[in-house]
Amino acid sequence: MSDEPAQPITGLRPGDIPEHVFVVGDPARVGRISRGWSSCREVCNVREFRIVVGVCEGVELAAASGGVGAPGTAILIEELAKLGARTFLRVGNSGGLAPDLELGDLVITTGAVRDDGTSRSYVIPEYPAVADHGIVAALVASARERGLRFSTGITWSLDAFYARNAVVASDGSLSSMSVGGYWPSHFEPRIRDMQAAGVKNCEMESGALLTLAGLFGLRAGCICVVSDRTPWPGPSEIAIDRNMDACIEVATDAMLRILKP
Repeated sequence: MSDEPAQPITGLRPGDIPEHVFVVGDPARVGRISRGWSSCREVCNVREFRIVVGVCEGVELAAASGGVGAPGTAILIEELAKLGARTFLRVGNSGGLAPDLELGDLVITTGAVRDDGTSRSYVIPEYPAVADHGIVAALVASARERGLRFSTGITWSLDAFYARNAVVASDGSLSSMSVGGYWPSHFEPRIRDMQAAGVKNCEMESGALLTLAGLFGLRAGCICVVSDRTPWPGPSEIAIDRNMDACIEVATDAMLRILKP
């Protein structure tokens, strides 16, 4: 074991982490991504942070969870980057904003609207959150070869899952998902504005991931399943697990494409 101090949150030390990492929110998804890898070992299981390292087709990889939202994602990227990780590929869920998206579709993020507090803590709002073009190209090639439904485009990366989401009423109006119906008047126009701008989907991590990647000279990308529609037609319209296996397959293939000669 290295004599260098452990990272304060994950407890990891130099040598614990390979250069290439899948990033997820749900700790349970770490096992799904690493299923079938050889020489697997769990190197971290603290709070929402679970990390498994293993070998896939001769390449050492890690699958790491950071929980829901940008703050945990930023902690994960900070600590893993300090230990030598250089490629980060997020595999997650998202809400579909574009009208042509269906539940189970895949969205490959080309860039993110930074509507989260964490990335703004690092750099001015005008700084772009842009995905690595090589990762985007590899994800597109992998999804296309499998004949899957997918889109590429801008992702709205936000905080406050309940405050920013809405339910569509029978008359087409939007109503709050927060306790007691709390919803400031500017929230509905924000959703409509994102749709008018052609934003594809919304989630809570890509803004922080892509911003930190740009600041720290890392390579990062993001692919998400459309697990619900935003605004929600109703709570029965969420399907967290639909097509997630296909999303993981596409992400794994894309990672290997960019790493293997």
